[in-house]
Amino acid sequence: MPRDRQRVQLESGLKLSLPKLMRDGLIVPGRPCTGTLRWTYTGTRDEIARVSYSAHFTSDGEGWIRLHGGQLNQTIALVSSPRHFGGRQWYFRCPFLSRDASILWLPPGAKQFACRQRWGRQVAYGSQFESWFDRACTGSRRLRQRLDKHGLFDAVGDCLPPKPKWMRWRTYDRLIERISYYDDLADAH
Repeated sequence: MPRDRQRVQLESGLKLSLPKLMRDGLIVPGRPCTGTLRWTYTGTRDEIARVSYSAHFTSDGEGWIRLHGGQLNQTIALVSSPRHFGGRQWYFRCPFLSRDASILWLPPGAKQFACRQRWGRQVAYGSQFESWFDRACTGSRRLRQRLDKHGLFDAVGDCLPPKPKWMRWRTYDRLIERISYYDDLADAH
């Protein structure tokens, strides 16, 4: 049985992911970076929010990122820890709880980004509001999208997507088995 919506859905706010910022080249360790961050709706690409940022990394594994735009004016510390086989893993330092986090959230109505634990029972993930049938449909759709970027095989019960050229057969077979499991759950409804 899904929960009643007494809490705010976390995904309806803004998400700040440090690994994604680094993967997209917006933040590069070892040099100062500036630019603009934009959040858009997935389907329509309409802009939700926009903030300017500047980031700076020091040589001793620390740094900061400053976000400013609209009502948001926040500086967030960046820290790193060494990895076992070389390199460093970077994290945000939550401004409220002083804990390391790869992702910070700004739920609707909030004034500053913070880690998930800061919001406590005020927020919940979207899957917590879904029934078992909805979760099965969501799981099947996400796996189908992973196999088929063009969305030709999105719907539950459609033909199974073909194996992508770059994927190993073992991985493909495992994903198809999982899709079939979710489809069977949805069909049982």
